[in-house]
Amino acid sequence: MHYSELVDMYEELEATTKRLEHTHIISEFLKDVSLEDLGTTLLLLEGRVFPRWDEREIGMASKMMLKAINVASGDTRTRINSEWKKTGDLGTVSYNLIKKKKQSTLGSHELTIDKVLNNLRKLVTIEGQGSVDKKVSLVAELLTSAKPSEAKYIVRTILNDMRIGVGEGSIRDAIVWAFFGKELGIKYNKEEKNIGLEDREKYNEYMDAVQRAYDITNDFGTVTEAAKKHGLNGLGNLSMKVGVPLKAMLALKVDDIEEGFERCGKPAEFEFKYDGMRMQIHKKDSNIKIFTRRLENVTDQFPEVVDYVKKFVHEKEVILDSEAVGYSKKTGKYLPFQSISQRIKRKYDIQKMSEEFPVEINVFDIINYKGKSVINESFEDRKKIIKRIIKNIPKKIKVAKSIVTADKKDVERFYKEAVDSGNEGLMIKKLDAPYKPGARVGFMCKLKGTQENLDLVVVKAEWGEGKRSKWLSSYTLACRDDGKFLEVGKASTGLKEKREEGLSFAEMTDLLKPLIKKEEGKEVILRPKIVIEVGCEEIQKSPTYSSGYALRFPRVIRLRSMDKPPEDATTLKQVEDTYKKQKK
Repeated sequence: MHYSELVDMYEELEATTKRLEHTHIISEFLKDVSLEDLGTTLLLLEGRVFPRWDEREIGMASKMMLKAINVASGDTRTRINSEWKKTGDLGTVSYNLIKKKKQSTLGSHELTIDKVLNNLRKLVTIEGQGSVDKKVSLVAELLTSAKPSEAKYIVRTILNDMRIGVGEGSIRDAIVWAFFGKELGIKYNKEEKNIGLEDREKYNEYMDAVQRAYDITNDFGTVTEAAKKHGLNGLGNLSMKVGVPLKAMLALKVDDIEEGFERCGKPAEFEFKYDGMRMQIHKKDSNIKIFTRRLENVTDQFPEVVDYVKKFVHEKEVILDSEAVGYSKKTGKYLPFQSISQRIKRKYDIQKMSEEFPVEINVFDIINYKGKSVINESFEDRKKIIKRIIKNIPKKIKVAKSIVTADKKDVERFYKEAVDSGNEGLMIKKLDAPYKPGARVGFMCKLKGTQENLDLVVVKAEWGEGKRSKWLSSYTLACRDDGKFLEVGKASTGLKEKREEGLSFAEMTDLLKPLIKKEEGKEVILRPKIVIEVGCEEIQKSPTYSSGYALRFPRVIRLRSMDKPPEDATTLKQVEDTYKKQKK
């Protein structure tokens, strides 16, 4: 397939913010894509070069891209920088400058989607001395061959900033419309922006089938190929693979024990809620892989965990859901998440870090057993499997501490024990419930004693003044709402001035600088990638921010980007719910 065909769809998608229109555009496009091109098409549609669970990264930031545009267009860096400041988008900059150059040259070669994807993947393999120049040269070659509109989206793909507003929900729905639309009697009314359906119940059934298939494969390309080739049966025949991570099941918050029982029934299981890092552990014989909640492969950073799993998990092929909790070597008491978060990105001195910041693995669920999915088994039965196959070795690996009860007083005593041990509170599990990858479900809840903090995305920042002038030290925060990020306040307190004291202004600046899209005086506009946990005194209604709400006395608690992607940030509805509860 020619890359220009995909680019035409990008342009259509960027021209509208309507989700149904997005779904219609994508579904019509997918109908005509050949089976062999589907996988590549879906990857590029998501703005990806590798599947979301693949840890490889292109590793090309804005400054390197400026050099590539300079080489491809022949324009000066001063001119390119000026255009960048005006538009805030290097994709648009490349479009404007390449277009100008093409008008005075013979034109461009015809790019295919495979050519684009293969060239972008080559960027990952370039390392060592001279790697910057080699990467710049490879991208410049691609931009020189591209039409202006193609250049725009090549740049955006490399920078992971597509700006076409397509989320997972739109792609999932488009698969249903494309391959089951006739069967379901789907009719899209473009003027009124709505759809007609012959059978809503059947439509939901097909939606669920596509969602389930995606949940266990984490790959829309695989799902789309199965739907096109074998229909509903093809989706049902897809299976999870040990070694390929799944999205974690997420919990709802409850305010008290009674609400927990209402949601999860009586009796229910109550587990310690550890303040650690979610770890999805894959074991196949002696091959162990460890993934974070963000699906990042952190196996190399936790060699001791690999050793624990080999020695104390008595099954050859499993996927375990667990929490890695840091603890004090002196007291044995559990420590906050920050104590181990710095291990996630560490590439050097790994052994030393594992000794200084040891972790205990608390296993609380199982997703795959003996190479087969167990997500449809009841939680009670899954827990029995865990207890059979894991040898409890405190401070190494063990089954998460829990009780099963219908008695509120038992829960109160257990809650106190959890908090006294340095934990956040309790998790509540419905005994007969399945495991739902990627879903925030009502049969798994969390009970914490304090008001729930918010996980918000940093969308803007400001350079500081005086001794903070070299740091981005004031952050505009946003919640998410149907694929958009709505501002809800600013925070500048809670960070440290010295790196060794905790999350610092310097560390935040290092994380945010590569994400700058545009500078307006002292303020910078950022790509929404960094998630931070924020506490506040209260939430107020306010016309100042696009969410309609404002945080009173917000403070930064900790960085969450290591374990939480922007798409899992606090939603506008959650902000509204918190506002209503505090009023009560």
